[in-house]
Amino acid sequence: MEDQSVLHSTFVVERSYPCSPERVFAAFADPVKKRRWFVDREGNEVEHFELDFRVGGKENTCIRYLNDSPIKGMTITNDTIFQNIVPNRRIVFASSMMLGENCISATLVTVELLPSESGTDLVFTHQGAFFEGSGGPAMREAGWHTLLERLAQELLR
Repeated sequence: MEDQSVLHSTFVVERSYPCSPERVFAAFADPVKKRRWFVDREGNEVEHFELDFRVGGKENTCIRYLNDSPIKGMTITNDTIFQNIVPNRRIVFASSMMLGENCISATLVTVELLPSESGTDLVFTHQGAFFEGSGGPAMREAGWHTLLERLAQELLR
């Protein structure tokens, strides 16, 4: 039997948005808004997106990459369960990510929304176990930086 390896990592991303915590929270809770910033983008095909935003509810996404990346033609699937939701203040979710048929990570994420003089300070804490084929925590952190920038664009709508 081949030895399996796992890499554990925690990273924190902090962002400020010039709008209320209610508006930032809505971008996570509303399926139309969440789909726009989280899964809809050039270079991929959304095969499935479902959001049941409540404690115990699930978010499921399946994206096929069509761009010229090393994973062109493969699917990335995220299965998420919401663990804790405090409206306009906190979202905690656990998720697993699959590349094709292989589980590449399991994570726990906490999103904190803190009111500030200029709007909302978001503190995003990602705790993960990364398995073979995941690209590791640096790749995931870069991905979340991109997603949180896409969230900023969504909030300008």
